[in-house]
Amino acid sequence: MTSLDRALHQQIFSLDHSAFVQLLGATDNLLIIQDLDGVCMGLVKDPLHRHIDPAYVAAVPAYKDHFFVLTNGEHIGKRGINTIVEKAIDGQASYLPGLAAGGVQWQDSRGEVTHPGVSAAELAFLKAVPQKIEAAIRDFLAKTDHGLSAEQIEPCIQSAVLDNVASPTANLNSFYETLSSAEVYCQLQKTMKALTDKLLAEATEQGLSDSFFVHFAPNLGRDQTGQEVPWWANPSTSGTTDFQFMLRGAVKEAGVLALLNRYYYRRTGSYPLGVGFNARQAPKDMQDMLSLAKQNFDPALMPTIVGVGDTVTSEAIETPDGLEFKRGGSDRNFLQLIQHLGDVFDSSNLVVYIDSSGGELKNRRAVKVEEQDGRHVVTQGPGDPRDSSDPLKINVVFPGGHQQYCAAFQAGAQNRIKS
Repeated sequence: MTSLDRALHQQIFSLDHSAFVQLLGATDNLLIIQDLDGVCMGLVKDPLHRHIDPAYVAAVPAYKDHFFVLTNGEHIGKRGINTIVEKAIDGQASYLPGLAAGGVQWQDSRGEVTHPGVSAAELAFLKAVPQKIEAAIRDFLAKTDHGLSAEQIEPCIQSAVLDNVASPTANLNSFYETLSSAEVYCQLQKTMKALTDKLLAEATEQGLSDSFFVHFAPNLGRDQTGQEVPWWANPSTSGTTDFQFMLRGAVKEAGVLALLNRYYYRRTGSYPLGVGFNARQAPKDMQDMLSLAKQNFDPALMPTIVGVGDTVTSEAIETPDGLEFKRGGSDRNFLQLIQHLGDVFDSSNLVVYIDSSGGELKNRRAVKVEEQDGRHVVTQGPGDPRDSSDPLKINVVFPGGHQQYCAAFQAGAQNRIKS
């Protein structure tokens, strides 16, 4: 039996995009949960320069009730996806439904946005964070021999401070490209880490000790306390570029449960996890999330879930006992949960990986494709090639990046329209 004889969910690193298109177009009980940056848009240093293909946006309504986005970015604001969509289709927006800010900013297809489970005090605290990020960067530059001119500094700062409503962020991509020294860039990374530590302490002083956490993108997984591990730069990689100050519970895997709850409601008229369930109410542990799903979701109605992402890391660390693999990435855990749900419910779920290494950011390992026996095969995935025990199994790969994936997405939409 060849790999092409097996169903897609049984394959690893499949390039059978025609089968993927057929699945998108012909599966009635289907749920697509998709990241945005690097998946349906190219990765760029400055988020204000992102573009989205109008044809992709036009294809989304064909998946009505079967498609949600799940992103750490936001729907609203000058750097939100809504502004990008409106520019792409001249203001006649067909908005992308789903969860943003890691799972705490909900938007329907009409563009109506809410923040389920978020208090006014938390939003007020977040509103002050961008100014503190800017002040910390300016202070760092004033005290550091960085070699940048005044003309270089201002554009870098403007692109670095993301004034998101629910996930204010220091995005250091432009600084990585502009600073001549990886050492100085690493010092800036550690300055941002120190700032986020200080912000967490300030939140505790204001009675918001359980409200926030910091997401590092990309990262090296979590430490023994459950905290994400930043990836410090070296001459060959930028490591962590985004320091996102986020609401606790705003993790993508929790968003999967919240989206499933909404999907079941649209199919059955009832919410298995309750009307007001949101990502912040989800268990923190992956196994507890699976238990909650098994207890509440009818297996007969469980959809085939297609999880689509582009940020999955695995890096080898030398230890006295040999190599230790640090596994992380903003999309890893939500894709892992989708994989587990497929196993538990026997629902043929797919983990789909988009190779975004061809974008402006240089912190992605490219997928390797070679010709063997007259056909192309993936010979190396996005993780460390020595990491043979990675529990995340990628079923379908798009080595051609977001353009290749969007073409398949659009073809699947056309098939759904025809049927």
